[in-house]
Amino acid sequence: MTDTRFHAASIVADDPLPPAPTDICGLPQGAAAVARGIARLFRRNQIWVAPEIALPNGRRADLMGLDSRGAIVIVEIKVSRADLLGDAKWPEYLDHCDRFYWGLPPSLDAALVQSPAFLPDTTGLIIADAYDAEIVRPAATRPLAPARRKSETARLACLALRRLNLLHDPAAPGEPY
Repeated sequence: MTDTRFHAASIVADDPLPPAPTDICGLPQGAAAVARGIARLFRRNQIWVAPEIALPNGRRADLMGLDSRGAIVIVEIKVSRADLLGDAKWPEYLDHCDRFYWGLPPSLDAALVQSPAFLPDTTGLIIADAYDAEIVRPAATRPLAPARRKSETARLACLALRRLNLLHDPAAPGEPY
């Protein structure tokens, strides 16, 4: 039987990503667990997110979505100290959202994102596991220009609808979409 589950990367590449690693109970591990907890928190607060969203500048947001008022939210998930401290590209996400959050697991020292290099007055902080999440530091709202908001919202909506369509009716091998 062919695995027809939809993977986020299939929007950009024909080869789907393998399923996220899971623990003995089938729960996601690592970044997938953090993403699941954040998505649950956001869902309760009417913020709808999608994983692995390619941005026009070539970067890829771990989670990107819209709140009930149309504000765009990006979450950059880090599960290791080295990955967090070695990421120099994250400021390039700020031009594509109204609010930016760091998403970290409870095992990672949250004090790392308190330094001025992580713009704590601008960026928010969410601590999450596979079950739930908590906003430890709210993100400042930095409203996008209307033209950028329209462009980002339309792009995000098209991507989400394309993913939903492919989830219900997977593309045939070699079929462009």
